[in-house]
Amino acid sequence: MTDVDRREFLQKSVALGAAVTAGIPLSRKASGLEKKERQLEVAAIRFETMAQLGDPTGGRTGSKVMDVAGPLKTTIMLLKDGDLRVCIVATDFSSNDYLQDVVAKRLNMPKNHVIVFSSHNHSVPLQSSGGIPDYHYSAASERVEEIELYPIGQKLVEQLRDSAEHLPDRLEPVSVWYAEGREGRITYNRKGHRADGSTYFMREADRELVGKDFNGDIDRQAPVIVFKNADGRAVAGLVQFTGHPVTSYHPEKPVVFGDWPQTATDIVARELAGGGEPIPVGFLQGCAGDVNSKEMFHGGVERARQFGQMLGQSYTNALQELKPSARRGMDYAAETVPVPLAPLPSEEMLIAEIEEIRDFIKRAKAGNEDTLACVGLNFPRALSPNYRAALVELILPWNEWALQLHWKGRADTVMKAIDLPIHVIRIGDVGILGMQCEPFQGIGRRLRWLSPLPLTVPCGYTNGSHGYITDSKNTGDREYMSAFYRYTRFRPPLREPAGDVIADRAAELLARG
Repeated sequence: MTDVDRREFLQKSVALGAAVTAGIPLSRKASGLEKKERQLEVAAIRFETMAQLGDPTGGRTGSKVMDVAGPLKTTIMLLKDGDLRVCIVATDFSSNDYLQDVVAKRLNMPKNHVIVFSSHNHSVPLQSSGGIPDYHYSAASERVEEIELYPIGQKLVEQLRDSAEHLPDRLEPVSVWYAEGREGRITYNRKGHRADGSTYFMREADRELVGKDFNGDIDRQAPVIVFKNADGRAVAGLVQFTGHPVTSYHPEKPVVFGDWPQTATDIVARELAGGGEPIPVGFLQGCAGDVNSKEMFHGGVERARQFGQMLGQSYTNALQELKPSARRGMDYAAETVPVPLAPLPSEEMLIAEIEEIRDFIKRAKAGNEDTLACVGLNFPRALSPNYRAALVELILPWNEWALQLHWKGRADTVMKAIDLPIHVIRIGDVGILGMQCEPFQGIGRRLRWLSPLPLTVPCGYTNGSHGYITDSKNTGDREYMSAFYRYTRFRPPLREPAGDVIADRAAELLARG
């Protein structure tokens, strides 16, 4: 998009006037407040939740927690501008609509005013035995409404309820300050491209073959948002960065740890406190669909801490450049955006893939170490053949479902778009977008380019996930992330412009605020 295109886009968005989405006015006119009277208030609490050895995990071979390197942490933050209230929950745990519902009921506010941001940390135990899906891909009839929380899930819910109850009494007027740091040492673009044009999931062993300490095309932005009270003291903060936190992660040797986002966030919390009690700071995960932290399956806890110290230093360097927001108050909108879907693959392609999948599963379960590739997917030797078989078994039902639709003459009846929820917040001069998916970084870049605000922070992993959503140029490839539809129950492939429509809509909303 050229500069002229961008200007025309923003002019059109502003000309359309203030948006009202799902009954939520982005313009804030419903509050009856004049712009000069608007005053943002904030209250935040950060708490720790400790896992136990033997807690269940999401590993595909039944692995349980083998080590607990420290507590998992959650920051809950209430923002208020007149009658408008929004609650942000930033957590090491997986985000889901159940946690969203718990907080909304305790604060007596609309559910879609609660935004649960997950760091997408992989080194966490399961919260429940079922009913809280990691991905919102199942048909409504398959969703389980009643859930059974594990002890750690029960503890997390209790802490959220207790913390939410105390937030309204702690609200205080604040000003908004922001800065943007840079960090390029701890992540890499994990979508590899072969000479024949095919793509693959670049894992650590692959990364080492590409070049010395390869990182490729990554987002280096490390924004910091600080809320200061009337005395000029920081009372809460938010930070963001883009990359799967998988340095301490191994699915067959599970450890519980907040990985580098937790370490970096704690550093900022201490820095802002100036020697006092660390203030609550929440971590927001960026558009990490195609970006990993380095050393997945190899780094371990200590290396994750080192990466967190690097990122934390980048944040603290940025704090020296904090500047105040020229705008006051807060605007908010929540709605769904239709992300376009493509037709099903051909009958011939599905049959060929099913044969390849079944052969791979048979060989992997027999312990064949050479089971490293299947229907465009690739796997590292760091995972056992049995684990590789479990990952491929997950995609077989999708192919069988799609083939049955062809045989029944109903292939054209599949859904044509995903109604993907988004949450758009303007806090002073800062815009934040929360997406219920694992977005590719191109979506975030497009939003930042289109946004009229000085700082725009695109985030995924919000209130659950519809899985990986590609930007336009990454749509149609067959590696794990781009072809994630095969892990759903049941969603067709994405179609261009795919997730770019999310960025376009969010930019429109920010331009109208």
